[in-house]
Amino acid sequence: MPKKTPNRKILDKARTLFWRKGYISTSMRDIAAAYGCKPANIYNFFPNKEEILFEVLLEEMEQIIAPIKHLDEDDGTTPEEQLRLIIVSHLKLTLSYRRSAKLLFDVALDNLSRAKRKRIVDLRDTYDRIIRKILHRGMDAGCFRVIDEKIAGFMLASMITRTRLWYHPKKGVSVEELADFIFEFALNGLRIEKLKVTPKTPPKRK
Repeated sequence: MPKKTPNRKILDKARTLFWRKGYISTSMRDIAAAYGCKPANIYNFFPNKEEILFEVLLEEMEQIIAPIKHLDEDDGTTPEEQLRLIIVSHLKLTLSYRRSAKLLFDVALDNLSRAKRKRIVDLRDTYDRIIRKILHRGMDAGCFRVIDEKIAGFMLASMITRTRLWYHPKKGVSVEELADFIFEFALNGLRIEKLKVTPKTPPKRK
């Protein structure tokens, strides 16, 4: 396993502190103490606490998008395969940060400057656009029923992200099993319902 760079370790320590104490209550001194150095040393890597928060959020968004970016223009795989990929890759990343960033992304954006916040939001919009494209392809192909793809995309992303609140491997479900469950759950909600034919009741004998 490659050795972590000082920047990487600082981000890991800061992510944990932001979750445990909250961004506002975490000081550069706290981050330095967790990292094992003097506060002044942190400034060799980051100019301020906001920059650390920005890098934490940026890293997560870039890692979410990287494995699914090609789906933006992918017409070679089925919408179902694309849906599975986006669920599996997002879930694995989400739960890899589970202990150190539960809902950091939800509450931290307001602490960024307008320019930094815009960069994070632009990446989030890229994710939303990709998942909506997948849903739209499925509807065009006739394998997904026609629904509001914007709302469906938000629901899927929320379902994945909120696993941070409750998931624990000791509950007896692996990440892979959970990904399969979410995929099947989503797919059942998206599939076109087959017309059900109710058998006629045979006439009673006189």
